[in-house]
Amino acid sequence: MNRPFVFINSAMSADGKISSRERGQVRISGRGDLARVDALRAESDAVMVGVGTVRADDPRLRVKSEELRLVRRAAGRPDNPLRIVADSRARTPLVARILGPGCMVIVSEFAPQERLKMLARRSEVLVCGRQRVDLEELLARLHERGIEKLMVEGGATLNWSLLKSRLVDEIYVYVGSQVIGGAAAPTLVDGEGFASAFPRLHLKGVERLDDGFLARWTVSGI
Repeated sequence: MNRPFVFINSAMSADGKISSRERGQVRISGRGDLARVDALRAESDAVMVGVGTVRADDPRLRVKSEELRLVRRAAGRPDNPLRIVADSRARTPLVARILGPGCMVIVSEFAPQERLKMLARRSEVLVCGRQRVDLEELLARLHERGIEKLMVEGGATLNWSLLKSRLVDEIYVYVGSQVIGGAAAPTLVDGEGFASAFPRLHLKGVERLDDGFLARWTVSGI
């Protein structure tokens, strides 16, 4: 299947949590890691999150550095990568900061028509899949639109869905220097989990960053 290069980028605590049991935004990254994330966005054609991340964190997903935006502009690219929300039932809040020009909300045929009409006033809406977003179809359609590099910024359910479908090429994780704990707190990958045929990772590198470290893996067996 023709699809973009897909990589997951995330930050987690030393015990593997990406948020607390309340599932609100938790500051894990330091200044160095935040600058790294901004550079990754600037290098990408699109950035994707799940609707749970939008509802919990209300991210903007724009490139923050004016210098990086100028580099994109000089290359004939828009200031920011395409912003994508995987949202099977069209639950994205209409006031979400991710919405606006340059945003695409991906829904399923199961999404309420009235919600689709309201979201279409704020962003592009693409129907892809019957009851849930069909990620394989989505990536193929993004590739047709010229998207070659897709950055995934969570959350845990979207990460699981992509890994389950063998659609991830690399994973970058910043591990911070705090412990969050809690059985109900989301991890890097949630969902139902693998019982066998676990995806294998090949370690590309580890480096110290801020008060934690950054690990990079390629995903084997795709």
